[in-house]
Amino acid sequence: MNKSNGKGGLSRRGFLASAAAATTALSAPAVLAEGRPRVVVVGGGAGGATAARYIAKDSDDAVDVTLVEPSRAYYTCFFSNLYIGGFREWASLGHSYGALAANHGINVVHDWAVSVDRDKRSVGLAGGGSLAYDRLVLSPGIDFRDGSVPGWDLSQQNRMPHAYKAGSQTQLLRAQIEAMPQGGTYCMVAPPNPFRCPPGPYERISMVAHVLKQSNPTAKILIADPKEKFSKQGLFEDGWQRHYPGMIERVGPDFGGGNVEVRPEAMEVVIDGEATKVDVCNVIPAQQAGRIAALAGITDESGWAPIVPHTMESRADANIHVLGDAALQGDMPKSGFSANSQAKVCAMAVRGALTGSTVFPPRFSNTCWSLIGTDDGVKVGASYEATDEKIAKIDGFISQTGESAELRKATYEESLGWYAAITGDLFG
Repeated sequence: MNKSNGKGGLSRRGFLASAAAATTALSAPAVLAEGRPRVVVVGGGAGGATAARYIAKDSDDAVDVTLVEPSRAYYTCFFSNLYIGGFREWASLGHSYGALAANHGINVVHDWAVSVDRDKRSVGLAGGGSLAYDRLVLSPGIDFRDGSVPGWDLSQQNRMPHAYKAGSQTQLLRAQIEAMPQGGTYCMVAPPNPFRCPPGPYERISMVAHVLKQSNPTAKILIADPKEKFSKQGLFEDGWQRHYPGMIERVGPDFGGGNVEVRPEAMEVVIDGEATKVDVCNVIPAQQAGRIAALAGITDESGWAPIVPHTMESRADANIHVLGDAALQGDMPKSGFSANSQAKVCAMAVRGALTGSTVFPPRFSNTCWSLIGTDDGVKVGASYEATDEKIAKIDGFISQTGESAELRKATYEESLGWYAAITGDLFG
């Protein structure tokens, strides 16, 4: 059972202890007669880095692990909103892959995976090479659905940034917010379900409001939202009223939030036919699995990749596993915590298939923290089990309105401990 901090969440020690318990194999790994089996992991985020590390670490060098990731430093989407809000320095979000190579013998290849030959079991790289595999783990995150926000495509991301893949886009959005004229308008075009979270759209609204309250108190925030409701809605709306009264307006689908187009050249947002001039426009389009999943032929009409919940195997190919944001898995949100949890189940299944080590029943968990204002943290989380159909929620918890300032501060501090724990768990 997970160790709790007494408030419904995991302590740092409990997080790491439960992680280790979920992935320990009882039998020593066996090397295949023809040499070490090869695992290629595509994507070095919360899912991919965890899978690579745990496969290498727990197989005791019985598996050859290669991690393919184009970026030399990984900047976390989780906590990137806190950078926008001024609670976090940019450098604190960046993490190196050096320890994965040095401490665990993982071959880290900084290149783009551009093709998958499932018959030959090989991954093609943009640099011209290829990597053979016995098992392939895909954790490519998200890409955007073309045309989901009329008037916007990636060519317009500098005028109207998405800031949904942590990096230069996040820095650009913060700079645009800081440069807003007094009394100006920030607009977010929120995504439809399902979407990557974090960086959660509504925590981002809170962080933008926190900045504007201090430097631009007459500014306005407009949310054009196609969803009828969203996670932790009551908590956010209560917090917005307490911290930022009169600053934030949300237009839901009943009032045209689902009928939105943008005009980047004119810096206009058109909601249900009515154009509004804005100073910053944060467009978060509809999402789908990262492109390599589609190129591998393992996505369905939803744009996501269906998986077998017990092992995270692709339903289209038993030699491929899919993790995190890209997976169509059931009830778990598309969070870094979820990806890390799924990756440990995947790592255990891969080791079992390739080395004969013991495979235990899978366990999944997730917690998502959000910061609404200074020391005003809230959270939602759950435990999950694998069924034949999906990863299914079995219990959960959520912060409540009216909680004391002391509890909210403790929740925020809990999130800081989790960030230190999970980044250590990812990058070793």
